Amino acid sequence: MQGQAAAASAPLDLLLHLADNALVLGQRNAEWCGHGPVLEEDIALANMSLDLIGQARLLYQHAAVVKGGGATEDSLAYFRDAKDFRNFVLLELPHASASSDRDYAVTIVRNFFYSAFMLLLWDALQASKDTQLAAIAGKSLKEVRYHFRHSRDWLVRLGDGTPESHARTQAAVNQLMPCTAEFWTSAALPADDTARLQESWGEWVTDALHDAGLSRPTWRSGLQHQHSEHLAPLLADMQSLARAHPDAQW
Repeated sequence: MQGQAAAASAPLDLLLHLADNALVLGQRNAEWCGHGPVLEEDIALANMSLDLIGQARLLYQHAAVVKGGGATEDSLAYFRDAKDFRNFVLLELPHASASSDRDYAVTIVRNFFYSAFMLLLWDALQASKDTQLAAIAGKSLKEVRYHFRHSRDWLVRLGDGTPESHARTQAAVNQLMPCTAEFWTSAALPADDTARLQESWGEWVTDALHDAGLSRPTWRSGLQHQHSEHLAPLLADMQSLARAHPDAQW
C-alpha cells in the first residue's frame, strides 16, 4: 500500500523544498508579532505567518508519508539541521537594511517577490499527478492571493509615499532582487513551463514597481543553493523547545 502511494507522490526533495520555504518565511514574518508598524499590520503579518505554517504542516505531513521510516511533520521541521533545509536563501534573510535592523520595506519587498512566484507556482501545481500535492496547491493558492495583494498594495504605498519610504523600498528592491534568481532553479517548477512562469513573474514585478515609482535594478546572479549565516540562528530559535523535550507529546 505504501509503495503504491509513494509511486503516485511527488519527489521527497520537492515536497521538502516547498515545506521549508513556507516554514522559514512563516517564522521570519512572525518576528513582526508585537512589532508591526501599526496594529492592523501586526495582525496581518501574524495571519500570513499562520497561513505559511499551515502550508508547511500539510507538506511535511505528506513528505513524512513519502519518506517513511517513522518520519513525522515534527521530525522534519524540528530535527533537521540548517544544512539539510532546502528553502530559498531570500526567505531566511533578516528584515534588516542598511538603515534599520527591522525594516518593513524589506519584509514587504520579500513577500511581494515570493508571493508573486508562489501565486504562479501553486496554480501550476494544481495539475500535479500527485493528488495530495494538487489539493495542497489548491488550498494554498487561495491564501497566497491575499499575500500577493497585501504585499503589492504596500509596495505601491511605500514606493509612492514619503522620500524616506521611497528610498527604503528602492533599497530593499536592490538588495533582494538578486536572490530571486534562485526561483528559476526550483525543483518545483514544471520543466516545460519555466519560461512562461518566469515571464509572467517578470511582468507582474515590472508593473508593480512602475506603479510604485520604483526602478527595477539590473543584476546578473544571486545566492543559489547556499544558505546564509542567518538560517542556523533562525532554526535554533524555532527548534529549541522541541529539541529540549524530544519525547514530549504536543
